[in-house]
Amino acid sequence: MAARRDRTHYLYLAVIGAVILGVTVGFVAPDFAVELKPLGTGFVNLIKMMISPIIFCTIVLGVGSVRKAAKVGAVGGLALGYFLVMSTVALAIGLVVGNVLEPGSSLHLTKEVAEAGAQQADGASESTADFLLGIIPKTLVSAFTEGEVLQTLLVALLAGFALQAMGRAGEPVLRGIGHIQRLVFRILAMIMWVAPIGAFGAMAAVVGATGIDALKSLAVIMIGFYVTCALFVFVVLGAILRIVAGVNILTLLKYLGREFLLILSTSSSESALPRLIAKMEHLGVSKPVVGITVPTGYSFNLDGTAIYLTMASLFVAEAMGNPLSVAEQISLLVFMIIASKGAAGVTGAGLATLAGGLQSHRPELVDGVGLIVGIDRFMSEARALTNFAGNAVATVLVGTWTKEIDRQRVTEVLAGRVPFDEKTLVDDHAGLPEPEEESDVPDQRLGKGDEKARASV
Repeated sequence: MAARRDRTHYLYLAVIGAVILGVTVGFVAPDFAVELKPLGTGFVNLIKMMISPIIFCTIVLGVGSVRKAAKVGAVGGLALGYFLVMSTVALAIGLVVGNVLEPGSSLHLTKEVAEAGAQQADGASESTADFLLGIIPKTLVSAFTEGEVLQTLLVALLAGFALQAMGRAGEPVLRGIGHIQRLVFRILAMIMWVAPIGAFGAMAAVVGATGIDALKSLAVIMIGFYVTCALFVFVVLGAILRIVAGVNILTLLKYLGREFLLILSTSSSESALPRLIAKMEHLGVSKPVVGITVPTGYSFNLDGTAIYLTMASLFVAEAMGNPLSVAEQISLLVFMIIASKGAAGVTGAGLATLAGGLQSHRPELVDGVGLIVGIDRFMSEARALTNFAGNAVATVLVGTWTKEIDRQRVTEVLAGRVPFDEKTLVDDHAGLPEPEEESDVPDQRLGKGDEKARASV
């Protein structure tokens, strides 16, 4: 086991080296570097390939092992309520900082930039009805083939409740899904070994395409956005996490350090979604809470995207010489609360959501979106990191509110005394004792420690 942990340690050192090498190649040979983009895209696609089966297995095992459906509803209701409040807070913070910095006042709109902005808005707008109908898959299996997170979530919840209603008759199915989960996480562990190649290709391509010139004139909003995201994570989320769960935000982020490195190198929070599910379960949060909170949060709890949407909207309005009044900003805030929901956690999604939101709310500002295209990839890093941190904190908070978290285990894990198994990526503890609600299924928590853990329960 020690040898395996050492090997994964070297793997992530290789990712850091690949990022540095990618940046170097991007500056030295930009034309060649741009051609390396498929390497980064391919790696992210490999990770996304695993998301639907991992979400399905996690939710079905979590929901199916709980006797009372009301418990699952309570978890979902708390999670959605928290997501709505924190998204609103993040949007408001973005408006405040945007008004203080006024970053777009010195820029000018050219014809090329206007065309780039209009291009981003094409097809970006989606009505609420379309969004809600899009949650329902065409067939029971199309959610897996199309890679839609919310569709997979719906199918998994239905399957989990069905198995819950079946009682003992559903136990063989649950055990079978447990074995599939082991297989899926083992495949993911194999895929992680190509992370350095993906990181190299992604960083080389973006540096080669953007260069340093595009960053100079837009440094104010970019730095301001990074600082705002950092303040939101460490001050706002950190304070809530300390007060509610008694957990230090720095300790939690350190525990998720490899996932942050993966996001930084790929600019996609989805690349770390499967590992977040595994690590939150390992931390001591119960399967139902992790299975519902994490996948739902990836569509409804995008704090970084919320900050980006309001700051970027103010930036575009000022750059076009048409700043928003206070009333218009409040109206935009309400609109963006809705528009930010369902934005995918993938590279470029924030830009498309911004363009679509402005097109629906202030069409005359859409052309100005082109001003931000040059640095969107770099702002995407902060968006993804903030979104990921927000969902990690949300999982711990919801687990605390529902009493579905093992506080002693959290302390042990964050102190480094119970290391995460990088070989299987599957949690090996039996979770919380719930004698009045827990199913008789003997193998809900997977791994070598089951017998000992069950004995303790």
